[in-house]
Amino acid sequence: MPRAPPVYELVPCTVVCVLSVSDCPSCCLLPDCSCKWTDWIDVSYPDGSDRNSGDYETFENIWKNNPSWECAKVENISCRAEKFPSISIADLGQKVECNVDVGLICNNKDQQIGGIIPMPVCLNYEISVCCTPNIPECLPTPSTTSTTTSTPSSTTSSVSPPISTTTPTPTAEKTPSSTTTITTTTTTLPPSTTTSSSTTPQTTTSVPVSTTPI
Repeated sequence: MPRAPPVYELVPCTVVCVLSVSDCPSCCLLPDCSCKWTDWIDVSYPDGSDRNSGDYETFENIWKNNPSWECAKVENISCRAEKFPSISIADLGQKVECNVDVGLICNNKDQQIGGIIPMPVCLNYEISVCCTPNIPECLPTPSTTSTTTSTPSSTTSSVSPPISTTTPTPTAEKTPSSTTTITTTTTTLPPSTTTSSSTTPQTTTSVPVSTTPI
């Protein structure tokens, strides 16, 4: 007698895969956006004989001297005098502008006698800046303003003048009326001062008296 074939039963199985940190793709890691300090930069030198000269370690001059210099955003800045690196610029007795907006500016005409040097001219300065990495993940997202320019469509429409089917009623011409001005002259006579009295004459009839005895 033949044997019955065996019955196979499928049992569900759950596979769990655990990845190590080293196997995580690079997209999972956030970039390091902390600013990085540059070396000391010195692209300008003051002219002591020119009162209108000075030391200008500005970002504009740095880019002019080194077009490949990249600094997406200056987060911090440090300024110092080349010959006095250990002395703070506040203690040098010179008027110097040092900020993250322009860099360093020192004008000879702004200096006075009595600083760390006897001459009223700028010292030679150098700067170091802390720059934000120039990668998209570290830069602020610029706000995009969409400008929609609509081109007006030129449409030419022909409008026919309306045709009037009503016979116009002739308008009677008005004859201008002539106005006759009658002037009435009233003459006032002065009252008469003469009074006329009419006297009716009285007639007296005398009856004769008879003296003959009857």
